[in-house]
Amino acid sequence: MAARIDHLVTSGTFSLDGGTWDVDNNVWIVGDDTEAIVVDAAHDADAIAAALGGRRLVAIVSTHAHNDHIDAAPALAARTGAPILLHGDDLPLWKQTHPERAPDGELTDGQVIAVAGTELTVLHTPGHAPGAVCLYAPGLGTVFTGDTLFQGGPGATGRSFSDFPTIVGSIRDRLLTLPPETVVRTGHGDSTTIGAEAPHLDEWIARGH
Repeated sequence: MAARIDHLVTSGTFSLDGGTWDVDNNVWIVGDDTEAIVVDAAHDADAIAAALGGRRLVAIVSTHAHNDHIDAAPALAARTGAPILLHGDDLPLWKQTHPERAPDGELTDGQVIAVAGTELTVLHTPGHAPGAVCLYAPGLGTVFTGDTLFQGGPGATGRSFSDFPTIVGSIRDRLLTLPPETVVRTGHGDSTTIGAEAPHLDEWIARGH
């Protein structure tokens, strides 16, 4: 059976630099009826486990370590036995949320994660966070961008551990080079495509945030 993409939205809070905001997060599940991976275990381990059903969870992949993307990861890992994977550059952020529980493995640029006959390539795309990554699945015609690229522009860079020129460089060099029909599945909000976002790069740079 070919891999498919399941989607659920979970709600909670995002906290950084002394502020807290209510947020809705996209949780993406990639797999078939037998096995799957979860991209960003946000807020609600019970809801994510219910969406998985009886499938074996191969890995919990964190696009970055802001608390709203990882807060449910340890509970989901404990429940399923799946390893939590995170880029090493985001460990300082991870420790703000889970100081007593380290990730189980490191994501590295170019690493390939295989599930249900589908390969997802890790693209290190710093800027929103130092260890931010995207997951490109050419066989599914999609890229999971976390908070690096949204419909309408780059992720936020106004808080600690983030940098606007860096995120623009990541998007220009690692994402906008993908086929234009590639569907961009984001960490929050609606999906888009590479082709829809690429013409606006100069506009984002001029806007400067």
